[in-house]
Amino acid sequence: MQSRVKWVEGMTFLGQSDSGHSVVMDGNGGEKAPSPMELVLMAAGGCSSVDVVDGLKSAAQQVVSCEAALTSQRRDEAPRYFTAVNVHFTVTGHQLDSKIVERVVADSLEKYCSVCLMLGKGVEMTHSIEVIEA
Repeated sequence: MQSRVKWVEGMTFLGQSDSGHSVVMDGNGGEKAPSPMELVLMAAGGCSSVDVVDGLKSAAQQVVSCEAALTSQRRDEAPRYFTAVNVHFTVTGHQLDSKIVERVVADSLEKYCSVCLMLGKGVEMTHSIEVIEA
């Protein structure tokens, strides 16, 4: 896997993926586009959401909606890396088994999600869930 990042102007950068997609990044804390650190959080949420939806479907759960809300803490001084991240999943479906939802979410963050596992090497990763009957 490869990517490239090109400086556009000011503190705006264009990231290009191997698969041909592009994303704008803003080094000014998100004035014009997501900041690189915001994209890291979105990547963690996206990666784990894929695992959760796939895992719930594989467990024959009737999931109709899944949302991951990520909150983080960062160091105050440079480098301002994350020190803690919580991923809160709100999963909506028909007759969902909350024990299965909890297991699938935990497995994503502890076994399968590449982004969360990388972050977890130096960041306190936690999770929580909310199950809603549709």
